[in-house]
Amino acid sequence: MNPPPPGWPRLSSCLYYEDAAKAIDWLCDAFGFEVRLRVEDDAGRIVHSELTYGDGVIMVSQQQDDPAVKPEWKRAMKSPRALGNANTQMLMLYVDDVEAHCAHARTHGATIHEEPGTHDYGDDYWTDRSYGAIDLGGHQWWITQRLRSGAKA
Repeated sequence: MNPPPPGWPRLSSCLYYEDAAKAIDWLCDAFGFEVRLRVEDDAGRIVHSELTYGDGVIMVSQQQDDPAVKPEWKRAMKSPRALGNANTQMLMLYVDDVEAHCAHARTHGATIHEEPGTHDYGDDYWTDRSYGAIDLGGHQWWITQRLRSGAKA
């Protein structure tokens, strides 16, 4: 298997928001992402963006509601908020200090749907401390700190 391009992980996700510009600012303020690339159209809407967290990359895009937008599949990409808070994925992010991250995210308006808790999968596996959050667009996040790695981890 060939390696991915420089600066890209093997797997990355793209999130759609009703207001992508606002979401980018929020993700940077609340979760600690950094903007690597931000492309806007003439009207100031986000056409493409890349946000990094360590070696992770996510793309954030504006949902398209204009029936003239081509190709048609672009109009099907919606934020969870636009779909009655339906969600088909949860993103996972490893951090150094889950308690501090949770407190910071909460002060920036993240909805904490599961408070930080320790999850021990046994001596052969690992122990993590994690919390669950929902961002301003309705996307679900699982924020995790590895406490212990086991023999099979």
